[in-house]
Amino acid sequence: MASITLSINNKEQAFDIDPNTPLLWVLRDHLKLVGTKFGCGIAQCGACTVHFNGNAVRSCQLPISSAAGSKITTIEGLSENGDHPVQKAWLEHDVPQCGYCQAGQIMTATALLNRNPNPTDSEIENAMNGNICRCGTYTRIKAAIKTASNSQEV
Repeated sequence: MASITLSINNKEQAFDIDPNTPLLWVLRDHLKLVGTKFGCGIAQCGACTVHFNGNAVRSCQLPISSAAGSKITTIEGLSENGDHPVQKAWLEHDVPQCGYCQAGQIMTATALLNRNPNPTDSEIENAMNGNICRCGTYTRIKAAIKTASNSQEV
């Protein structure tokens, strides 16, 4: 066991935990932040994506020891009322179907727009590559990202 401190959604959190525990399980099991989903467990689907110091990362394979001292943002920390420009664009374009992958999709899209507020279609496709949507809403995802990129709020 190790004592590890993280900043999660702008709140300092301390854990006495096995340092190899994946961040995903700390978020879901210890903090009850269940918006971040378990999908594949091998960092291939994107359902578990969070922001790690502003970058989109897969939390299922990130040991908590590697996250010590870092700033972590989950879907719950993106906005208090679900009114982040990307979340609003998601609703405007009716993106979710089953919804399982959506938190990871939104977190990846938000990280992209934070880096590049006006991405091309190709840049969107490259950034979102690897975030799997079993419902196939990729066209609506791209449209929502374009809409959010045109927002003055991003």
